[in-house]
Amino acid sequence: MGAQVVDAVVIGAGQAGLSAAHHLQRLGVSPFVVLDADDAPGGAWQHRWDTLTMRDVHGVADLPGLALTDVDPDARANVAVPAYFAAYERRLDLPVLRPVRVTRVEAVDHDPHGLLCVETTRGTWRTRAVVNATGTWRTPFLPYYPGAETFRGRHLHTVEYTGPDALAGDRVVVVGGGASAVQILGEIAPVAHTTWVTRREPVWRTGPFTEDAGRRAVALVEERVARGLAPQSVVGVTGLALRPQEATAAALGAYRRRPMFERIEPDGVRWADGTVERADVILWATGFRPTVGHLAPLHLRSEHGGIRLRAPYDRHTFTTSTADPRIHFVGYGPSASTIGANRAGRAAARAVVDQLATAADRAPARESA
Repeated sequence: MGAQVVDAVVIGAGQAGLSAAHHLQRLGVSPFVVLDADDAPGGAWQHRWDTLTMRDVHGVADLPGLALTDVDPDARANVAVPAYFAAYERRLDLPVLRPVRVTRVEAVDHDPHGLLCVETTRGTWRTRAVVNATGTWRTPFLPYYPGAETFRGRHLHTVEYTGPDALAGDRVVVVGGGASAVQILGEIAPVAHTTWVTRREPVWRTGPFTEDAGRRAVALVEERVARGLAPQSVVGVTGLALRPQEATAAALGAYRRRPMFERIEPDGVRWADGTVERADVILWATGFRPTVGHLAPLHLRSEHGGIRLRAPYDRHTFTTSTADPRIHFVGYGPSASTIGANRAGRAAARAVVDQLATAADRAPARESA
């Protein structure tokens, strides 16, 4: 079967992808398609651990046009949010195809306004615009430390964490200074012996999360993607906060942090001063990297290793690649939050409309050339 031709391809059907799809539909882009690698709606939310409840999450912003209402705070997040996403897809009749994994995106020719070829596990699409909404869940980051291969226990990344019961009675070294580490420590400290390890001293927030802190956090990431640097965690700006459900772990001393160990040994970890902590499990709450390997043929990365983006409409919404303006990113860098993803979806859709108009204006010139 030959390649299918569409005006735009959205890769990923999480919060960012669905927001972009809504705005493409509203702006009259047709045809377009949303390609999602998962078997069911829900994006990364469907893969979260079972003990993560809606009370635990930092908030799920409403998708444009359909509010998330009457959610039981004790409902499992990996059930409630996917159900909301599924209802959204049905309500808007969005053109989502799944499971479809995009393996490669490349230019058809050397025309910077020409077609892109999107290769997938279920055929090939040709398009003038790609909205990349793949997030990070499929690309967990596991740093290497000397001796890691000799460890006789388990290396466990956040992506593999299923809940505290699987770690009951174990000696667990938790590595990472973000919110996931704090949440997981809160769950496992009452049932396991834990040691918390971070590269830097944690920044704790005792007051409410303010709008000013939010703006400073977003500005930090905006500045990085504008320079082509890889996005980084903004916990240093927003700070960490303990919630009531982490009080037991705090009382047990779970949040007394130790600096990073020097090496991993068969039975645990060793610090530079020679002290050793035995461990059955090293739990790496070390985050994720953007899932962008399928875009490698386009050579979007800057000399700094990240993807440089520009804001097509306002200084707060960086979505469009400076290396190839046919590629738009949502849920990347400063839009890697549910609120930011909604705003980026709107900006990316508007940029696609402008891009398609430019391509249409150029078509007669190309044909007569």
